Amino acid sequence: MKDYHINIFYSDADGGYIADIPDLKACSAFGNTPEEALAEVKQAKSAWLEAATAAGKPTPQPRYRYGGK
Repeated sequence: MKDYHINIFYSDADGGYIADIPDLKACSAFGNTPEEALAEVKQAKSAWLEAATAAGKPTPQPRYRYGGK
């Protein structure tokens, strides 16, 4: 199953971890740990996709392979 690629990195400027989904413009989240940032960005992804669908906007297909397959 394909899913969106998620980047997680530490931000000195923010003092925590940032998770973002490159395929979904401006979809990112903050967490004090990588796990927290991941959980937050998964919620942001759901909200992003719901908002796009409600607005009748297309949702991009994942560009990256998930799970190496």
